[in-house]
Amino acid sequence: MDAVPTQKIPRRRWGIGALLGVGVLINYIDRIGLSVAAPQIQELFKLSPVELGLLFSAFAWSYATLQIPVGMVLDRFGPTRVGRWGAFLWGVASTITAFSSGFAGIFIARILLGVAEAPAFPVSSKATGYWFPRSERGLATAIFDAAAKFSNVIGVPLIAVTIVSFGWRWGFGITAVLSFSYFILFYVFYRDPSQDKNLSKVEYDYIKQGGAAPEGKADTSAIGMLGYLLTQTKVWGLTIGFAAYGYSFYLFLTWLPGYLVQTMHMSILKSAGYAAIPWVFATITDLFVGGWLIDHLVSRGFDESKVRKGVLIIGMLFGLAVFGATQTVDPVWAIFWISIALGGLASAAPVGWSLPSLIAPKGGAGTIGGIMNFVNNLMGAAAPIVTGMIVGATNSFTNAFFVAGVILLIGIISFVFVLGKIEPIPDPVSTASTH
Repeated sequence: MDAVPTQKIPRRRWGIGALLGVGVLINYIDRIGLSVAAPQIQELFKLSPVELGLLFSAFAWSYATLQIPVGMVLDRFGPTRVGRWGAFLWGVASTITAFSSGFAGIFIARILLGVAEAPAFPVSSKATGYWFPRSERGLATAIFDAAAKFSNVIGVPLIAVTIVSFGWRWGFGITAVLSFSYFILFYVFYRDPSQDKNLSKVEYDYIKQGGAAPEGKADTSAIGMLGYLLTQTKVWGLTIGFAAYGYSFYLFLTWLPGYLVQTMHMSILKSAGYAAIPWVFATITDLFVGGWLIDHLVSRGFDESKVRKGVLIIGMLFGLAVFGATQTVDPVWAIFWISIALGGLASAAPVGWSLPSLIAPKGGAGTIGGIMNFVNNLMGAAAPIVTGMIVGATNSFTNAFFVAGVILLIGIISFVFVLGKIEPIPDPVSTASTH
């Protein structure tokens, strides 16, 4: 690697990084459509806050349930095949959502969407591990993770204008078209590095020698790998910490527009504009703190584990600014505190998503990502329901934000004391052979 100056190395890997980012962007525009359409749907079908919370969470239940199976399938069949099927099914599920009517129809459609989108993040995480050396993994991961945040910047206003102008069904129709378009892009352009005919040997060697995750299946069975990983403290430290992040993230993802409509008495269009502000801030901190800054510090010789854990923990601490939103009824101050909280959480998120490929034994990154995202999305399913119950009982978001802050504290403790050093877990086969 030293014989080839970095600046002369081709950059096809960054094209793949951008492709994965576009996929997550469309994925999340699809998910947030319901939160923007919620006031219109709630009024049309006379839904209670609890029923609305159930609709918000329907996606997360099926999405979460499939995370571990999808991770195991991904480790067995690879990002190319799993990614193609996933992208095609997004479009199918979006189309069904657009034709739904009433609570039951939307609920079932959201469950189907969760099934379709379950592979999205694990595929992006595993593919990034294949395509990028460790020294570039921060920014590469931040590209697709920041896309999840940026979707709220462009997706919320896009869906809001569409819904106000043409009705809520058209908001889901747009995402169906975007999903099928991405399926075609992914089918044409994505291959794993060893199978990509357009990847030069110079760049391939640079990626491999820089510590890219090894391609191929694990030497143990999928069930054997899952059982082995569930005994690893490092996996649980990551899982519990990331689940705490997920609770707050899903609270904002599902309830922020409704919070601004109900508590701050805004229209749907005005709330969409205000709601975009924290997500702009989150996109910036995701890319520059969770991505560029980490790679910059690691390349300067700072300890890789300390840098990643430092950003992870400090970002979660900033997430506690959600407490500030409980103390104001001024929309400007509410957005200020929520922007700080989301910005902090967003800087920690790409670190969390880079860890499966950084700590996994060979062939285990998809399974670790599945375990992590399974628990993360159980919390994501709980967040809108708990919030709906609290808002329904108190007619206020104060206690809902307070609960999110307490859960964040638990996550910080897990990252500090349970995760340990960010380094690969030994392969289960080599571990067994040492006894």
